[in-house]
Amino acid sequence: MLSSPPTEPLSTDEVIGMLIDREWSARENKRLDRLLKDARVPNGVSLEELSCEAGRGVERSFARTLGACQWVRAKQNVIVVGATGAGKSFLGAALAQAACRQGFRALCIRTPRLLEQLAVARAAGTYAQALARIAKMSVLVLDDFLLSPMTEIEGRDLLEVLEDRYDHSSTVITSQLPTKTWHQAIGEATMADAICDRLVHNAHVVTLRGGSMRKKKAIAPEVTETKN
Repeated sequence: MLSSPPTEPLSTDEVIGMLIDREWSARENKRLDRLLKDARVPNGVSLEELSCEAGRGVERSFARTLGACQWVRAKQNVIVVGATGAGKSFLGAALAQAACRQGFRALCIRTPRLLEQLAVARAAGTYAQALARIAKMSVLVLDDFLLSPMTEIEGRDLLEVLEDRYDHSSTVITSQLPTKTWHQAIGEATMADAICDRLVHNAHVVTLRGGSMRKKKAIAPEVTETKN
């Protein structure tokens, strides 16, 4: 303000108000940056960038509804299913980004990696602390759910995570398998019942369709001219 050309003078209240607005905005931006970094949300991912073309299985109005994060406040889950490359991981990360913008703590992690980390924590004697850290997340995005068969120990670990979160926080699942096949994919009947019961019954299910988004973004092959 001191270095700007002189204009209509501002009152003391107006100057203080501008300073407060700038400080508040700076603190909110830092807080959001910290939440996004802790959540491991990739750069450039947001619901605004989500492809909502006809036939994709998700409409722009529904995306806006998810972006308002009422499902997080209601402690509900979101399940995203679809073929490889359909955009499941993008949508999951975008939901975490939307939650961070609303002030919620989130975490994006591949399911196999989470189970591996819990196995390491058990061996190191920090299993309870690891579960407690996960439970504190308002939104947990588990990517690549049931990408490979789970062992009995991994199933028990996952059940512990979901038990801590049920009716307390929200979980986002992305999977290539439709929910009706989860019971069989998990294997052990009692374990499958417990896991599915905590995930499916209070979840919004989104089925993504269409071709691979990765193929659409692929670099076109170079065409070399040949001389006759």
